[in-house]
This record gives sequence, structure tokens and C-alpha cells, in this order.
Amino acid sequence: MTARPLDVPLEYVRLGLRFDRLESGFVDAYTGDRRIRAEVEDEPAPTPQGLRDRARELLGELAAAELPADRAEFLHGQLTGLECSARKMSGEPVAFLDEVASYFQVELTLGDPAAYAAAHAELDALLPGTGSLTERYAAHRRREECPPDRLADAVQALSSALRDRVRGEYGLPEAETVRYEVVTDKPWSGFNYYEGDYRSRVAINADLPHRLGQLPHLVAHESYPGHHTEHCRKEQGLVERAARLEHTVFLVNTPECLMAEGLADLGVQASIGEGWGPWAAEVLADLGLRFDGHLAERVAAAVAPLNRVRQDAAVLLHDRGADADEVAAYIQRWSLVSADRARQQLRFLTHPLWRAYITTYVEGFDLLSTWLDARPAGQPVADRFVRLLDEPLTPAAVTRELQAV
Repeated sequence: MTARPLDVPLEYVRLGLRFDRLESGFVDAYTGDRRIRAEVEDEPAPTPQGLRDRARELLGELAAAELPADRAEFLHGQLTGLECSARKMSGEPVAFLDEVASYFQVELTLGDPAAYAAAHAELDALLPGTGSLTERYAAHRRREECPPDRLADAVQALSSALRDRVRGEYGLPEAETVRYEVVTDKPWSGFNYYEGDYRSRVAINADLPHRLGQLPHLVAHESYPGHHTEHCRKEQGLVERAARLEHTVFLVNTPECLMAEGLADLGVQASIGEGWGPWAAEVLADLGLRFDGHLAERVAAAVAPLNRVRQDAAVLLHDRGADADEVAAYIQRWSLVSADRARQQLRFLTHPLWRAYITTYVEGFDLLSTWLDARPAGQPVADRFVRLLDEPLTPAAVTRELQAV
């Protein structure tokens, strides 16, 4: 009698839930059957070696599962990332660059200081005046700071305006909703906790000031058309309609993270596009909160190449052996930020769970923005971007599409 093929999607979900028992927060979201999670919680405590071996076993069973090609490719990437995480948890030596490649399907190189210097020169022209560029940039950022007691109001106003845009452009389930809360003592600026049934809780970290010109990106990233929108559309499409169980769990340090963060960082471009600065200034002006939207948009474009500095910092820390003080100085020099902000970035880069995660923002944005720009002539941005919201694309699949252009 021939044994039935293993239900790889179900076993992948169980495996992901077991990782969360070893590292709380490894499961970013779970919207599946509560009985599955309860069964996993009742199992004997997992070991990193056991999780590693199970990931390898499931990788070996994928071919026999006879899944559609896109489904098999998605699971292969996810399981490869999990296998590497288990090896790291067990104390096996894994080189940082190999770790990143296993998690996110990208190869890292250090950024070009010449590109950073060019960004500095462009910013210097946009912010004339006395004092060093670092001082003038800091003064610009201070002028844009949102008063702490108005942060919640500003976030709500931008969320409502973006939600209207996204509903019209992409469509959302009728019942979807996002609630916001302001928190402190976190290594990130914002976090989406997707609760299932089209509901999200978004935490905004008030440890460092938020700028009015940055808030549209934060809200678009976490909610509309970023993480919340993606979760809603995939829950409705891939889970409810297509019965793809693997999309009931979202796991840290896997290829889907690079896709999710890349698309979320494209949120303003995909919902507002050129002119987002004046658009946001008009929304916030109704609250009596004023900033120069035209300048904010030009400054954001000028400093965009400096986003890669954060990834350089991770490589210097974890691959090149630099110490924290050296890396903090590197961040301050090229990102033109304060010592406090550089140290906040180091918190994220040295967190055991998040140390490689910065790559999802840097490489995710670069990969997906290049892919979005490579759309066929005449195709609207929305027609391309909606594929990121709805399809189980992987970094490797997107790279192949770009190579075929």
C-alpha cells in the first residue's frame, strides 16, 4: 500500500508555530485554525535540532506533494529560511551573508560611498544656510516634528485619507479595520500586528520624534496599501478562496518578509505617487499641522540612497567585525543622524531576532521598485502593484521576471 504524500502546507504551518515556542515573536501573524496552534502548544518542547531536521524533511517532501509551481516555490523558500534559523538557534556557525541569503534570497554588497556623498551634495543644495550639513538636516527634521500630543490625530487623518485611496484603487474587504496605539521602548518605529478577520493593530513607537513628512510613509507602510492591505487581500484570496493554508502564518526571517517590507515601503508611490508631499501637507493642514510638502518630497528623494547605510551597518557589525562605536559613527556620518538615532538603529541591528531584518527594507525596496518601474509600457502602477498584494511571489521569482525583460 502506497503511503499518502505528506501534507506539506499543514506541516509547514505546524513547524512555523513551533519556532514561536523557541523565540517569541517568530510568528508575526497567525490567522489559522486555533486547534492547530493549541495542538502545537501541547507538544513536548521543540529543540532547534528537531526543527532543523523537520525543515529538511519537508524540503525533501515538496516534490512528492505535487503542488502548483508557485506554491511549491513559495514553500521551498520559506522552509529554506526556517532551516537556517534552526541552525542559528542551535549554535551552528552560519556566516552573516549566508544567513541573509538563506532568509531572503539576496546577495549583499556594501553600498558606494560616492553615492552617499552625491546624496549629501543634493541635500546640501536643498537646505542652504549656516552650519554643517548634519546641523542643517537636523534643523529641517526638527521643523517637521509632529507634536507628541498630536501624533495619534495625525496618524488617524492620514490613515483615513489613504484608506479612501486604497479602497478605490485596489479594493478592500468591507469589514477591514485598523486601530492605532502609541507605544515606547521598542527597536522599531512602527509595527503591524495582524489579528485576522481583516483586523490590524498598528503600534507607533514614540521613543524618537516622528516627522510630519515621514508619517505618510509610516502609515502607508503599516496599513494602506502596506502590511494591513496585503494581509487582508491574501487572507481573502489565497486563504479563503484558494485554500492555501501556508498563508495563515507569517514568519520572521523568510523570503515573504522581504516581499512584504518591499511592497510596504512602496506604499506612498503605489497609492499617491508624485506629489505625495503637498497631498500630505493638505491632509494635515486640516488639523493645524503644517510643513512644506514640496520640500519634504524633494528631501526624501535626495536622501533615499542613504537608506542603504543601515544595511552597511549590519554587514560591518556581523560580517566585518566592527565594534558598535565604529558602526554608530558610520551611521552618523553617512545617514546624517544624531547619536541617539544611530544608537536606536543599533538596537535593531543587534537584536537576536531582527539583526538581519534590515535587508528586507533595503533590498526589498530596491528589488520591487525596480520591478515596478519595469512594468510594460502603458500599464498603470496599480495593475502591477496589485500582484504584490495578491500573489505568493518570492524574491527569486521577481528577479527572474526582471532578467527576462
